[in-house]
Amino acid sequence: MKVFTDHPQSVGETYAEHFVVASSFGLPMILAGLACLMHGIFPFLFEKTGSNLVKKLYDRMVTNRVKADHCEATDHELEWCI
Repeated sequence: MKVFTDHPQSVGETYAEHFVVASSFGLPMILAGLACLMHGIFPFLFEKTGSNLVKKLYDRMVTNRVKADHCEATDHELEWCI
């Protein structure tokens, strides 16, 4: 079905490649989110886990960004897609 392949193709990936890349962002985000929740309860734990991950993923995304034809950014949107 095209709904599974249109976006991956637009960023130069196969469905499987896109799954791996998206998962490599999503899983660390889930884990860091749990760390942030724990930090809310125990402020002495995971003091920089969330912010460090955001910086790392942002750097990775910007370094590896692909400007897709379908991405039409406004002043309030990002100008790149993963």
